[in-house]
Amino acid sequence: MINNVIKIIIFFLILLLNGCTSLLVGGNGVGGYALGKDKGTVDIITDDVTMTASIKSALIKDREIDAFNIKVGTYRGFVTLHGHVKTSAQAMRAVQLTKSIDGVIKVTSKLLIIK
Repeated sequence: MINNVIKIIIFFLILLLNGCTSLLVGGNGVGGYALGKDKGTVDIITDDVTMTASIKSALIKDREIDAFNIKVGTYRGFVTLHGHVKTSAQAMRAVQLTKSIDGVIKVTSKLLIIK
């Protein structure tokens, strides 16, 4: 039910943005979608938005990681993590959590270690 509501909201956003402007969904380094211009289906776009939200939620809930310094870009199941962490263990944990999310095909870490 909630998934259908999200799809309907995204659909109406696409209709509103079509011809006026575009909205980038995804992230730097992974391509992203220009809503209103991209020919990607609403289902694919919705899946990526949902996946990004699931990843961010998992990172935020984890006590070992400062998730607010990590940006998540998702494009058709390919995820790129940008930002910084304090240790290599935190970077590995962020990648591990991201890989655990349903639908993630590949994770590219561009996380910097800043002490």
